[in-house]
Amino acid sequence: MMRRAANFVADAIGQVASSLARLTVVALFVITFVVQPSQIPTGSMIPTLLVGDFVLVNKQVYADPGHFRWLMPYRDPRRDDVIVFHYPIDPSQLLVKRVIAVPGDRVHLHEGQVVLNGQPLKEPFALYTPSGRSPYRDEFPNLQRADPAAEATWWIELRQRMRAGDLPIPPGRYFAMGDNRNNSQDSRFWGMVPRRSLVGDPFLIYLSTAPTPEHPRGHLRFDRIGRIVH
Repeated sequence: MMRRAANFVADAIGQVASSLARLTVVALFVITFVVQPSQIPTGSMIPTLLVGDFVLVNKQVYADPGHFRWLMPYRDPRRDDVIVFHYPIDPSQLLVKRVIAVPGDRVHLHEGQVVLNGQPLKEPFALYTPSGRSPYRDEFPNLQRADPAAEATWWIELRQRMRAGDLPIPPGRYFAMGDNRNNSQDSRFWGMVPRRSLVGDPFLIYLSTAPTPEHPRGHLRFDRIGRIVH
């Protein structure tokens, strides 16, 4: 009887260990190839994403489909998509912005409002905090006045790319901006996002913390956990 009980316990432990091993393999596969956790470090995407939000990023949505096109929903970035990408100036940094214009579009800003293909956009996600007027930022592309925050190489490239006051978006490039329009270093200041720099689509806030004097490490913002990013 004791031997049978010992065998039963050993079998149960073996099954649990096997299940845990399979789950570990699946989890490692998902983290390595499908999703990636990422933290929001700046306020450029307020109110969509706050400093201290932790998001899951779908790394496959913009990937090269290869042999798995039938399995994964690969696609090109679309207007209004929120994207994670390698900062073109320093690829070691990851940035989060929103796609405003895609290849073939023409874009400019007038009084801070985006004009896409000749039509002003309605952008309910955009936030305009009080700020002094900036001719470069609000009337982009404006080559009459330089902005100290604009990259010199991008300033030079703009002169070559501008057409009748618009910035045409070439193949393989995307114009991206932060939702916090007056407090965002984005494509206006450093250029377009190459498709090869894309990491993925942040689709879910799985954790959110906000530091306070009482809680320097941050207190949980339960109301944001589980929110879909859009």
